[in-house]
Amino acid sequence: MKSVNTVLGPVPAAELGTVAVHEALLSVLPGAEHAFDLEIDRAAIFETLAAKLADFRDQGGQTIVDTTGMFHGRDVLLLEALSRSTGVHIVASTGMGPEELLGGYFLTPQTNPPTPWPAEKFADLFTKEITEGMVVPRVERRGAAGVVVTAATRQGMTATDESLARGAARTASATGVPVSIRYGADVLHDLGVVLDEGLPADRVAVAGLDRKDAAGAQLEVAHRGAYVVLDHVGTEDDEHITDAERVSLVLDLIKAGHADRILLSANATGEAVGHPGNDLPYGFVLAKFVPLLAAQGATDEDVQRILVDNPRELLTLHGK
Repeated sequence: MKSVNTVLGPVPAAELGTVAVHEALLSVLPGAEHAFDLEIDRAAIFETLAAKLADFRDQGGQTIVDTTGMFHGRDVLLLEALSRSTGVHIVASTGMGPEELLGGYFLTPQTNPPTPWPAEKFADLFTKEITEGMVVPRVERRGAAGVVVTAATRQGMTATDESLARGAARTASATGVPVSIRYGADVLHDLGVVLDEGLPADRVAVAGLDRKDAAGAQLEVAHRGAYVVLDHVGTEDDEHITDAERVSLVLDLIKAGHADRILLSANATGEAVGHPGNDLPYGFVLAKFVPLLAAQGATDEDVQRILVDNPRELLTLHGK
């Protein structure tokens, strides 16, 4: 049976339903957990997130993918409790990046001179989070991550970013989970690094493709077979295109025959610590963006493909 890794264990892929593919539940800027002036009240955070997930469920959402990775506040026990309480499937992630948000341990291991971790070392770290379970620091391992995520430095992929991307690709090949990569300065270069590891393009989601500096690259990403992730739906600022432009982009991709390579999310942050977060509801795409698509000619079949079928195909474990 085709399955997907969730925080409560594997579930049949057919049960995922409508998926929010690129969101954050608890997002903590690395280091903020040690700040004297910031409070992390897990009980209050649980109540906040449970209410937001319940709203998502009421909008018709059934699965949410937390793409914060290993060290941005991921709390496996909290995610388990939220899924049990709300009935929403939660797919957690392993991985990390970009380089500037890595702790020193991952930047300067005990070599002389200090050098970036090699890709195989990152691959081993990420792979164990799938084959042996996600780490609850200093306590135990629990559950399996369902996706491996990484991000490149905005000014351009660094040597460490490249090790992370190659390690993520090797993990995906070894375990059957997909990769989500947020590109740095050059979309096609960063995608090429992942594909250079021999990972099939349909196991790769490229996030951030509704940034203005991605203009013109989306069709090529889809043509190469990777998923085009417009992951800031609802955000209109100097860095991102507008929702009207997102609608046009989605329709252009559909007309070009790439409906099976489109993914949408709001990059909503349920609870942010140490940074502003993105205070949109998890159901924003369903409640606000889908009607805009429909008004411009997207069919029910298109919406089903983008919100249900495509995420299911991406998240289904391959070789399992």
